[in-house]
Amino acid sequence: MIELFTANTPNGKKISIMLEEIKYEYKVVNIDINKGDQFKENFIKISPLSKIPVIIDHERNQTIFESGAILIYLAEQSGKFYDVEERLEINQWLMAQMGYFGPMLGQHHQFHHYNPGKSKFGEDRYFKISERIYRELNERLSKSKYLAGKNYTIADIATFPWIARHEWHDIGLKKFKNLTRWYEEISERDGVKRGFAFMDENELPPKP
Repeated sequence: MIELFTANTPNGKKISIMLEEIKYEYKVVNIDINKGDQFKENFIKISPLSKIPVIIDHERNQTIFESGAILIYLAEQSGKFYDVEERLEINQWLMAQMGYFGPMLGQHHQFHHYNPGKSKFGEDRYFKISERIYRELNERLSKSKYLAGKNYTIADIATFPWIARHEWHDIGLKKFKNLTRWYEEISERDGVKRGFAFMDENELPPKP
């Protein structure tokens, strides 16, 4: 059984979606990041950087932090969404999400959604970067059904929850037809729906 320490955020949803997709039994432990649960001593023992998500695989006595590492671990254990022949391409798009899409969209959330009006420079900078991310993803998906190729992989699972916050971005997902096609297709997957609603049974991916 997997114990998932997390919050209802894009990074948190990556792992709940993956666990639902591979049909692993798991238990959710809510880490209230607004109240500072991530800085408590017991959590730091399993997450040295005070970040969610973290999993404990009790069957294998393994603790894993960092969402990308967790996705790779679960993919290797389950044998799903991480084919050996595509692994180099998958890794590149997964690392793009970890190092670029997620952090930049996260900064856009901070300036545009949570703290509007406090920094015009920050709002303008991260809006432009986020818009560029949409264009880049749209261009990639004009040539490829999924991010890493013809198959749905952990690169898509990692990226999807961030694009699912498109309403926060105010960029206009529908303007990007290839990205919208990808988003709508993934939104209809049963595992994605269940994983998206892992803390709120009524939550669904927003429509484009």
